[in-house]
Amino acid sequence: MRPKCKGEEKVTQPPGDVILTQGQTATLKCTFTTTYSDPYLFWYKQEVNSYPKFILTRSRYSADNSPEFVKDRFDAELKDSSVPLRIQDLHVCDSAVYYCALRPTIQLPSNLQNW
Repeated sequence: MRPKCKGEEKVTQPPGDVILTQGQTATLKCTFTTTYSDPYLFWYKQEVNSYPKFILTRSRYSADNSPEFVKDRFDAELKDSSVPLRIQDLHVCDSAVYYCALRPTIQLPSNLQNW
């Protein structure tokens, strides 16, 4: 018997592109609903022809960034039902698709991440 999906966990990002110039600050919106008392939110960056790269995770009690995405440029503050990503001092190489995700997420084993 398959478990029912009740739709209690939801992540929403506004559609469309964010267009800015080099040196500006981007704020990418992400709102969520969850039944977890301590939700974990994740941000990922996906460049063309590449896999999503982990940027950071935020919860009520922790804040971790990937070493590749230093906190002075990539940061997010977990609020009641949102976790906007701020990217300061934009570079051309920041152009990508950014995804917000809510735990539980599926994480690829390290030997599959370079496919």
